[in-house]
Amino acid sequence: MEKDSILYVLTKSQEYLGKRQIPNPRLDAELILSDVLNLERIKLYSNFDKKLSEPQKDIYREKIKARGEFKPVSYIIGFKNFYKSVFSVNESVLIPRPETEELVEWVSKEISPDLNLEVLDLCTGSGCIGISLKKDFPNINILLSDISKDALVVASENAKKILPDEKITIIESDLFDSFSSDHQFDLIVSNPPYIPDAEKNTIMPDVLNFEPHLALFLTEPIHFYKRLLSGVMKHLKEGGSFYMETHSDWANIVSQMSNELGFKTSLIKKDLSNKERFVKVTK
Repeated sequence: MEKDSILYVLTKSQEYLGKRQIPNPRLDAELILSDVLNLERIKLYSNFDKKLSEPQKDIYREKIKARGEFKPVSYIIGFKNFYKSVFSVNESVLIPRPETEELVEWVSKEISPDLNLEVLDLCTGSGCIGISLKKDFPNINILLSDISKDALVVASENAKKILPDEKITIIESDLFDSFSSDHQFDLIVSNPPYIPDAEKNTIMPDVLNFEPHLALFLTEPIHFYKRLLSGVMKHLKEGGSFYMETHSDWANIVSQMSNELGFKTSLIKKDLSNKERFVKVTK
């Protein structure tokens, strides 16, 4: 194994990350090196003998060091594959999760492609839900909303990159606070914060120390969900639907609260891990 070759630096990086107790050290080392070399990950295997230049080694070393300090790979390389697109991400937004892909898939199966629906992606973060839906259904009108200005910068960049010829509206708002009272939607989708503060000590360090707490944690879940569902009731058209991702311990509570607020129906859907993860309510 020749020193400074792709195989050599991958092996050493895997050893380093393994000693730091990083999950999947080989995969992470490959993903980061693939990004540094601008080379598809699979092609690393056919180029094991290729040597890295000094600048490449310096850049790679710094990125591996960051991963060794538990910085998520997606923040290190600046993007995350989600659904059918590649989304830019930084520490202003959550890294899109597989569960949220399941939410997009569920909503996509229930949208009629010939309807010009008004759709809101509430607590949009990177914009992954709304932009993915707009890509699948060009006829819908998408609005992305978030409380975080920095998150909306990322969402805007993703909208321009992934759908440069489409109009996507972006609004800064704490839930529905910035919406006019008569602004209504046919469909609202949301992946809001849903981890109770009491669970912070159970969260992995790469999430706890790097991802935005504003998008992760809830101090008063009951108050938050009442405010959220009341806003949905006000801004959802008659016959419209609201889909959300939530904590598995709270799906039934959210469903019950929606019934108490007067929604017509509520449905709980399990994720692929068999956890009650999603709630759909209709007005």
